Amino acid sequence: MEKFAYPVKLERAEEGGYTVTFPDVPGAITEGDDETEALRRAADALETILATYIKDGRPVPRPRRERGRKRTVRPSALGCMKLALYEGMRAQGIGKAALARRLGWHPPQVDRILDLAHASKVEQIEAALAALGLVVRVEIERAA
Repeated sequence: MEKFAYPVKLERAEEGGYTVTFPDVPGAITEGDDETEALRRAADALETILATYIKDGRPVPRPRRERGRKRTVRPSALGCMKLALYEGMRAQGIGKAALARRLGWHPPQVDRILDLAHASKVEQIEAALAALGLVVRVEIERAA
């Protein structure tokens, strides 16, 4: 199972279209005129809510393991890297200021790199992960 692949509940809405919710991430909800649009919007809704977990310093919810072929939605690749960085910081008890010192950065740079809405450079995230003793591994596979 992928680390940040969250199962979704896709339901036909009474007024038309589809509603998407995340059983493991309360508050993450969106809708779309059809299934494709609803699922596309779901990734944005997921990242928006997960960004509040980072901002509030809370642990990121773990996706449950589902049996069978359940639909999942994941943050963008950049978002997954940032979530892994945040989790690595929490696991090692390293705050933003300490990470900034390790990297020789100003604290606002660490704030931006943890902001899921900010278009950070992959190289910056890799450097921050390396400062925690972590490395990025990329896998590409055919879509289901």
